[in-house]
Amino acid sequence: MMDLGRLRALHAVAVHGSVGGAAAALGFTPSAISQQIAKLERETRTVLLERQGRGVQLTDAAHRLADTAQRVLALVEQAEVTLEEQRGRAVGRLLVAAFPTAARGLLPAVLAELRETCPELDVRLLESDPYPAAELVARGEVDLAVVQDWATVPLPVQDGLDRLDLGDDPVDLLLPAGHPLTELAAVPVERLRGQRWISVPPGNICHDWLLRTMRETGEEPDVAHWVGEFQTQLALIAAGLGLGLIPRLGRGPLPPDITARPVTPEPARRIHALWRTQTSRRPAITATLTALRHHWDALNPPHTPAA
Repeated sequence: MMDLGRLRALHAVAVHGSVGGAAAALGFTPSAISQQIAKLERETRTVLLERQGRGVQLTDAAHRLADTAQRVLALVEQAEVTLEEQRGRAVGRLLVAAFPTAARGLLPAVLAELRETCPELDVRLLESDPYPAAELVARGEVDLAVVQDWATVPLPVQDGLDRLDLGDDPVDLLLPAGHPLTELAAVPVERLRGQRWISVPPGNICHDWLLRTMRETGEEPDVAHWVGEFQTQLALIAAGLGLGLIPRLGRGPLPPDITARPVTPEPARRIHALWRTQTSRRPAITATLTALRHHWDALNPPHTPAA
């Protein structure tokens, strides 16, 4: 009988495309994943991985076995959900994916609460952009993902996933001190034409949103610098090398040489949690969703109009 852990390792390599990616997702070292695959090859007497340059490629037999592994792992997950539900408490391992600013601005408090309230639950965090994170949840590689999208750039979500809408994360225009637009209390989106931009790289949903937003003003945006980390974006903005449209979640305090201004109409990204429908009854999922809601609401208290 084939070992379940080795099948899981093979399936992770097929999903992530590399031994390193599989190791990061499963919380092991690349060496441990390679050893699991080697044992599976001996167990099945089949070559599963072939060297290709500096990486590896799955053989045809490996692809077929990985497809079977996906179905087997889905059945195992159903059994685990049933057992956990019968116990009535969150146990086992839970892998959560989150985009970078949610991993920084929201997840630390959530993970700390789960550690205190669910001591038998081993929660692991994987930083991932929304596009791959949604696919990882659908494939069963991740149990739950915190993702974002925009009204004009909705995130494709496969059938079989449930979603919790946490709320909106407003976006501000960040400018270097002394920029002419700092004289405005709020900047109409039309006034953003003709600017140089600092943005996350192509393939990221925030980059897609910036392109769509500026194209709706009748202009193709001039993106001068593609930078993934918001802190690096802030350093470039402070140096006067461009402007940024940056959400508030996980942004942190702004340096004194950067000014934030709202944009009208106000842009905001939408924050969601995704999980597989078949795991909705799992106590670990419900506990995590409760913690996410609690800490999101703490970060975003309801606005009370002035009397």
